[in-house]
Amino acid sequence: MTSATIKLFLPRGDAKSLRTAEISNWTGKAIAAPRTELDELLQREELDKAGIYILSGADPLSGLPRAYIGEAEVIRDRLKQHKTKEFWISAIVFVTKDENLTKAHVRYLESRLLIEAAHVGRFTLEQNQAGGSKLPESDREDMEVFLSRIRQLLPVLGSDLLIPIAQPAAKQQSGGTLFCRMKGAEGRGYRTPDGFVVLQGSTAVLQERQSAKRWPYVIALRNQLIADGTLVQKDGFYRFTRDVEFSSPSAAAAVIEGGSANGLIEWRTKDGRVLKELDEQA
Repeated sequence: MTSATIKLFLPRGDAKSLRTAEISNWTGKAIAAPRTELDELLQREELDKAGIYILSGADPLSGLPRAYIGEAEVIRDRLKQHKTKEFWISAIVFVTKDENLTKAHVRYLESRLLIEAAHVGRFTLEQNQAGGSKLPESDREDMEVFLSRIRQLLPVLGSDLLIPIAQPAAKQQSGGTLFCRMKGAEGRGYRTPDGFVVLQGSTAVLQERQSAKRWPYVIALRNQLIADGTLVQKDGFYRFTRDVEFSSPSAAAAVIEGGSANGLIEWRTKDGRVLKELDEQA
């Protein structure tokens, strides 16, 4: 990823409040705000322009992350229409400072963002894939550059919508890929900045152990992964159909083993060193 100098401005001095973000030598600009400050966001002059916006929050029923990605020729008018949507708690808007984003440009960006966010799979998306728009080759290249800047700014503004769950750089950790084994099931994974990833193709035991009754979260987490299709039965085990990021190595190991687990000793390198040992050597 290209290096970047990012300028954040906090009008109220609060990083959780309304804020703007710009990147040196880039004509774009991002404005982010919590839903509680929607009125202040709508008053910003930048929202008179065409642009892209992302609304994020949690599904009211499942509690899982949910997002809406949209575009508009006048962002202010479109955001007003989303006051009726219950799930979202924060909004991030992307526009340009030089008025060069057209309706065709933002439709292209919307389509690309929807495809990429669906592929990453961290959030359930509120809408179907957009049709996008056809652009000249040079304009497509410009929009791909714009998209790369969106990728850089989203984490800075508190959103992991486009951050891949399994990142190549993370695999370079000490010890390489780690393994968690229980009764023939084998999980493969590694630490991430936000927790621990279990890789697609890993397996978990079918039956919960007695310890799961004392730790209901294990059963709840497994049931959630079964319900959303992440864990499917195959050849006497549950198999992971996608990469999954857990809050900790222990949570990941508990799902694989079907009961409470200490991830620091359950996850091991290929040659048998436990995760606790790797952490102590770091």
